[in-house]
Amino acid sequence: MTGKLLPIEQLLQQRILILDGAMGTMIQRYKLTEAHYRGTELFGDCSGARQTFVDHPIDVKGCNDLLLLTQPHIVGGIHRQYLEAGADILETCTFNSTSVSMADYEMQHLVYELNVAGAKLARGLCDKFSTRDKPRFVAGVLGPTGRTASISPDVNDPGARNVSFDELVESYAEAVRGLLDGGADILMVETIFDTLNAKAALFAIERHFEQHGVRVPIMISGTITDASGRTLSGQTTEAFYNSLAHSRPLSIGLNCALGAELMRPYVEEMSRVASCYVSAHPNAGLPNPLSETGYDELPEKTARLVKEFATSGFLNIAGGCCGTSPAHIKAIAEALKDVPPRKIPPIEKKLRLSGLEPFNVGDDSLFVNVGERANVTGSAKFKRLILEGNYDEALDVAKQQVETGAQVIDINMDEAMLDGEAAMAKFLNLIASEPDISKVPLMIDSSKWSIIEAGLKCVQGKPIVNSISLKEGEELFIKHATLVRRYGAAAVVMAFDEQGQADTFKRKTEICKRSYDILVNKVGFPPEDIIFDPNIFAIATGIEEHNNYAVDFIEATAWIRKHLPLAKISGGVSNVSFSFRGNEPVREAIHTVFLYHAINAGMGMGIVNAGQLGVYEEISKELRDAVEDVVLNRSPDAGEKLVKLAESVKGGGKEQIEDLAWRKRTVPERITHALVRGITTFIVEDTEEARQQAQFPVEVIEGPLMTGMNVVGDLFGAGKMFLPQVVKSARVMKQAVAHLVPYIEAEKLRTGNTSAKGKIVMATVKGDVHDIGKNIVTVVLQCNNFEVVNMGVMVPCQQILDAAREHKADIIGLSGLITPSLEEMAHVAKEMQRQGFTIPLLIGGATTSRVHTAVKIAPNYPGGATVYATDASRAVGVCSNLLSDTLRDAYIAGIKADYAAAREQHEGRKSKAVHVTLKEARAHGLKTDWRNYMPPRPWLTGVHKFENYPLDKIAEYIDWTPFFHAWELSGRYPKILQDKTVG
Repeated sequence: MTGKLLPIEQLLQQRILILDGAMGTMIQRYKLTEAHYRGTELFGDCSGARQTFVDHPIDVKGCNDLLLLTQPHIVGGIHRQYLEAGADILETCTFNSTSVSMADYEMQHLVYELNVAGAKLARGLCDKFSTRDKPRFVAGVLGPTGRTASISPDVNDPGARNVSFDELVESYAEAVRGLLDGGADILMVETIFDTLNAKAALFAIERHFEQHGVRVPIMISGTITDASGRTLSGQTTEAFYNSLAHSRPLSIGLNCALGAELMRPYVEEMSRVASCYVSAHPNAGLPNPLSETGYDELPEKTARLVKEFATSGFLNIAGGCCGTSPAHIKAIAEALKDVPPRKIPPIEKKLRLSGLEPFNVGDDSLFVNVGERANVTGSAKFKRLILEGNYDEALDVAKQQVETGAQVIDINMDEAMLDGEAAMAKFLNLIASEPDISKVPLMIDSSKWSIIEAGLKCVQGKPIVNSISLKEGEELFIKHATLVRRYGAAAVVMAFDEQGQADTFKRKTEICKRSYDILVNKVGFPPEDIIFDPNIFAIATGIEEHNNYAVDFIEATAWIRKHLPLAKISGGVSNVSFSFRGNEPVREAIHTVFLYHAINAGMGMGIVNAGQLGVYEEISKELRDAVEDVVLNRSPDAGEKLVKLAESVKGGGKEQIEDLAWRKRTVPERITHALVRGITTFIVEDTEEARQQAQFPVEVIEGPLMTGMNVVGDLFGAGKMFLPQVVKSARVMKQAVAHLVPYIEAEKLRTGNTSAKGKIVMATVKGDVHDIGKNIVTVVLQCNNFEVVNMGVMVPCQQILDAAREHKADIIGLSGLITPSLEEMAHVAKEMQRQGFTIPLLIGGATTSRVHTAVKIAPNYPGGATVYATDASRAVGVCSNLLSDTLRDAYIAGIKADYAAAREQHEGRKSKAVHVTLKEARAHGLKTDWRNYMPPRPWLTGVHKFENYPLDKIAEYIDWTPFFHAWELSGRYPKILQDKTVG
């Protein structure tokens, strides 16, 4: 909500508001019959008007909403009990009062009447109970309906739907009209198990607000269905929030399915990400079929658990769902009366997208790869598959893009021989049934608005619309932008106006500035949801006017980043090399060089083909210089020179023109080259050669393979490699390690060194899909006799902790590549402390550091040791020290002292040594036992002088490896001396 504070917002800043409890549970206690529901038999005393349905053709028992007309005194009596128990917000008994749900009872015609009656009944009671100090509010309830827009009712036809978005919108619109006409203060969309249904409800609400010039607060409450931490339609808590935040709700929260005990981690997550108030109304524990109400958690326990939410700073609104009663609500109200409400945290404004999982793009994010192959205008294969109706294989095209590093999938159905709207809807419905694809956000791409809108009606997450522009004037631009926002999407805005596409820096910046001002100031479009495409055009076309196209794009990108706050920049990268179509090596080089400079200027995402991206440093100097001359327009004849050079590297594909000169290099150099280029052809052969040269097979992992991956990491960090290429590098690494594992296991058997040193649970934290470094660490630890439980990526906090208990882990290891992972690691540390863990916590990953671990993570876990490991080679030593009976205490004390010093230094104060008592120091002293030890007799005793002994002979007996580790140089002596970088 924006603007002047509403009365309920003022209260929410002062205290936690109490929502009522279950209506169905209370009605169940009355043990009503079919006659009672029909109204043909009165239950108790009813002095008011009521209706009867004597001749209705089907049974209506269980249709609780119908009691608003046939037994209103029962519903009113339950409302009264909740108000007496202390409820501030009363929910109307209209959970099923939509035409979609009431169709099950053939009572669609009663929907408006039911909603008016429900709101009026609650309104009258709230008015009676309201006082100056405790006003009461009516929340008009909009339930989920019994049909799902995201899930097929037929397991044999995943693209089928039994309700459409438009049908849901009209169904909800009628209910909204009735609730507001009946006097509801708030509209509450609750028990959401399919986010697309909720988006339809919110669309209907916003449309009603616009048509009738009214606006009331909106409450949203989703349902996490089980321990998977997802809604029934598959979304995580944060993805659910990202999908619905466009409605600017008063509050968002969770209800139903889970009791408070199991709901906690999801409410906590919501409280961290939501920029509005947060609610929770859990069930009274888990279902118990033997209980009269189906639930048997006592009010005292529910209240205690909800109070824990509140004292932890999670809540602004609390109530109860299934199984709760006025006694539960009274206990909750009493428990929370003196607990301060959650303060809405400062949430960084960034582009927040979602598929089944959240995808947030901020200033510190890596370049976002938008997969371009699910596009009938850009992929001949995809076009053929769609025209043939071969949607199964078409889905594989999208899936392969996700597997190769695309973080968003662009979908385009603009083909003259297609029914674009139907094809888009069908493909998106099928994607919804493929979690490997639907986990990422979608970009709905079309030059026809009707196709874009058809796509928006099928996506439960928050997608990107590609695109809208001023091409047809301001009025239509505003209309489309308003609808994009109402559907809950971000938008690509083309640098295109009534005069045509912008092709110069001046035109690009003028159009983008004009578009930005209209969107932000007239439409109210969040600037962080604006993605400008300043038009990437082909260069080196032979036309002089085209020579500066790439420079104009790069300079416009930098200008947009500086002058249009929070907006992002994207573009279709393959356009820039169109003049060289058919010459894949040159096109790859152009894409790579162009992206290198555009990203440095501020381009945050692009529609790319991962197969047409190279590694900046690996392009031959002659070709790279020629391409840079063209991209940066360094000379008038740059295009001609590149055309001539292109003839010498022209080929049908990379395989045909591949230079194998690198095969003449040393084994470590060949392995590094293969890792950087993602070449699997020779990796097993080279790994075997390295193994034969090594004393132990594990040395190949700790030496050349680790060195190669370090080079990959450095190039990635410098923006000279992109995520799809890093994914390819990981596949090369995986093949190499797979070849070595049997030899490593055989070496263990040969030496008898097979007993596990300890058990470690490793996970990439929630919100992060990267596991390259973690997998390397896992392999290295396993090779050194540690038992590792690798939980994969995107692992929620509670699953990590549950696994640690289940496997009786000695250490928990957390990994992450992106900056948001750091916050999640701090959260895991906090939960480890709260849940009583004492085992060490190991931190690693590209964005982590010793200082961050010391300042942001370790303080959250004082009950255990938090240790940062620089890389895989250090992880073995760290874990060995942490699990050593003799070294553990001293090692942890040293780490804690070091981190305390790091914190003080970070805070700008003089570091102070951490002193312990004399008793503690003596307890950590060296302990020896000479009684059971017989030292070997040296072969030479006494004092002997060696004159002029050759130092090179002495050097042969020195193992310099510990020195190199202390100097943070990875490698083993003496091979490290031949290393080009540190040797």
